[in-house]
Amino acid sequence: MKTSVFIGTSLDGFIARPDGTFDFLPDSPEPHGYEELIASVDAVVMGRHTYETALSFGAWPCDKPVFVLSTRPIAPPPSGAVVERLNGAPEAIVAQLSARGIGHVYVDGGNTIQRFLRAGLIRRMIITRVPVLIGQGISLFGAVDKDIRLRHVATRSYPSGLVQSEYVITESDPLERGRP
Repeated sequence: MKTSVFIGTSLDGFIARPDGTFDFLPDSPEPHGYEELIASVDAVVMGRHTYETALSFGAWPCDKPVFVLSTRPIAPPPSGAVVERLNGAPEAIVAQLSARGIGHVYVDGGNTIQRFLRAGLIRRMIITRVPVLIGQGISLFGAVDKDIRLRHVATRSYPSGLVQSEYVITESDPLERGRP
C-alpha cells in the first residue's frame, strides 16, 4: 500500500500550537498540490484529534472515505461523509485497508503520522514550511528510535514565502539492520 503525508509546519517544525490550533498556517488561494494529492488517494487515515478539528471547519473537507484511529467512540460524521473508526497498530490498520482494496492512503495528524513513520509505513512526505517561528507546539516528528533515511524528490517555493519539500522514505539507518 502507498502511504503519503501532506502537512504544513512552522519553520521550527511544529504542526500546531500547544493547544492544537494552527492559526499560523496561511489561508492562501495559491495552489500547493493538496487537491492533486487528494485526487490520487483512495482513503484518509487520521487520529481522533485531527478528525475533531476537521469537524470544526464547517464544510467537511474530504470526499474520500476517512478512517479515524481511536480506542474511544468518535463524534458522528457530517451528513454524506464516509467515516469509520478503527483501532490497532499501524501494521494492522494497513493490513485491514489493503484487504479492502485500498491502494493509496493519505495519513494525517501528528500522532498518527508519528506512529506510522515509526512503524516504517510512510512512503512519501510532502512538507510545507511556513516562514514563522512559533517556539513551541506539537512536533511533526517527535522521537524516533532509529534514523529514517529520506530521498529528496523536489522543493518548491511559493510567492507567499511557503517552501514545500517532497521526500520518499528509502530505508532505516543501515547500521541498525544488524542490531537485534
